[in-house]
This record gives sequence, C-alpha cells and structure tokens, in this order.
Amino acid sequence: MQGATVSAARAIGLVLGVAADGAIGDPRSRRPVTAFARAASAVDTKVRSKHPLAGVLWTGGLAGSAVLAGVLAERAGRRSPVLQATTTAVTTWAVLGAAGLAANGTSLARDLEEGELETARGTLSTLDPRVADELGVIGLSRASVETLAENTADVVIAPLVWGALAGVPGLLGSRVISLLRGLGRGRPERYRWLVARLDEIVHLVPTRVAAGLTVLAAPVVGGSAGGAWRAWRRDTAAHPSPNAGRVEAAFAGALEIRVGGRTVYPHGVEELPVLGIGRNPDAGHVTRAVELSRVVGWLGAISSVVLAGLVGLWRRRR
Repeated sequence: MQGATVSAARAIGLVLGVAADGAIGDPRSRRPVTAFARAASAVDTKVRSKHPLAGVLWTGGLAGSAVLAGVLAERAGRRSPVLQATTTAVTTWAVLGAAGLAANGTSLARDLEEGELETARGTLSTLDPRVADELGVIGLSRASVETLAENTADVVIAPLVWGALAGVPGLLGSRVISLLRGLGRGRPERYRWLVARLDEIVHLVPTRVAAGLTVLAAPVVGGSAGGAWRAWRRDTAAHPSPNAGRVEAAFAGALEIRVGGRTVYPHGVEELPVLGIGRNPDAGHVTRAVELSRVVGWLGAISSVVLAGLVGLWRRRR
C-alpha cells in the first residue's frame, strides 16, 4: 500500500481500537496486556534477583522482541487497507489502558469518599509503587491524582502518539516500556537504569502532548486552563526527571490543587517538588481527575488521527 493509504488505515484502526476500549471496558482476565504484565513480572523478579546485567539484558530483549513482533504484524497488515486497519485496531485495544485507568480511578474516588482507606490503598498499589500504608485521605487523594495523571500520559497518550507515528511497532514498544518501567520502580537504580533511560526517550513527546491536552481539557471538567498552563510551565522546572511531573503539574493546575512533595517508595524516600498552588486534594478531586483523564484520552484519540494523517501527507510528498 502507498504511504497515504497506510496512514489512513492506521488512523481508522486507532479510532476503532479506542472505541473498543471504551465499549468493552477492561476485561482483566482476557486483556492481552494484563496477561503479559503478569508473566513479565514473574520472570522479572527471578531475573533481576541474580545480577543487574541480567536485568539489563532482560529489559533490552523484551523491548526489542515487542518491537520486532510489531514490525512483523505491520508488514503482514499492509497486504490490504482492511487488514492494516484491523491489525492496528486489535493492537490498540490490546495495549490501551484508558478503560482500566478510569475504572480504578472511580474505585479510588468511591472508596475515599466512603472512608474505605484500606481498599483504596490496595487499588492504589496496582497503579503506583509508592508505600501507601501510612497515607490518610489527603495523602491517598494526592497519590491518586498523581497516578491518574501519570498513567494518562503513559498508557493512553503514549500508545496513541506512537501508534500514529509508527503503527503497531510503536503501540507495542511504548506499552512494553511502560510496563517494564512499572516493574522496575521500587528497585535500586542499578537494576532499573536502562529501562529508565528508554522510558525517558519514549515518553519525551507524549508527556508534553498529554500536558498540552490537559490545558485544553481543563474547562470541560470545570477546571482552570490557565492554572494548568502556569503549573506545567512553572513547577516542573525543579523536577529531577525530564518527563515526570509535566502532566501531574498540569492536572494539579487544572484542578487547582497541590500534589508532589515527600513520597515514600520501597527503595527509599524521594523529596519531589510541590506541583500546583491550590488546596490539598480530596475524594472529589479524584473524581474530577478521572473525568479529566477521560477527556484528555478522547482528545488524544482525535490528535492521533490528525497526526497519522500528517504522517501520510509527508510520506506522499517524499
């Protein structure tokens, strides 16, 4: 197929995949990415317990295998526009985390509202590696908003951006890197440096796209677009990571709350910069963060279609 036709089929596939994620929801026992994460976690623990180099080889091999599988699937799909769109749609549904994120965020908000803190801590632990045993309502609400923002960038916007740019290899590669980063967090730096560097590269653009879309989405949920923009541009300069904190700051500014600060992980305590200048968050802000995440996700889907179209035009002019 010609480049423009490939991009058109890719765009259709992305839309269908996003629609399937929203319509089907999050069938945890059947979602391929869930099974992959469980298997990878089991192997990861055994491999990394032996030697840091083994962890590096494991990380590189798994990421490379995902991209290679994506390349083979992409080539097979180029036999026809219908097959290309179908392959992209199935892969998008398989890797996209929007429905699961919304479901977990809604559960967190409900449990915090009802005072079920232990249940909320358990749900949070499936999304974030921080130690939540001593967190109260404010701490859990802050952590919930942070992880909703970060995961919106990692498991929603990043696959869509890379899917629009690179098709199936981009979808699979970006999602595998996110999974590996999640498995590595909470471990000493010597075990996670490679995946951390890969994660920084893969999410350099998507995190900024997510932050920008948060600014646009803020008024839809009754938030502040100006606050999101100012927090994003002002507060993340002090963050030690080139990516982490961008979309978190935008969420905080949009909701007019404060996040960040002292965070306890299994490997130690991190003193992170405070993002935002509003009040401390509560359960209501978690509910609004879920709504904001949904709107950012749909804007991301529209943006990915536009991006895929631009890629097609660029290829046609070459």
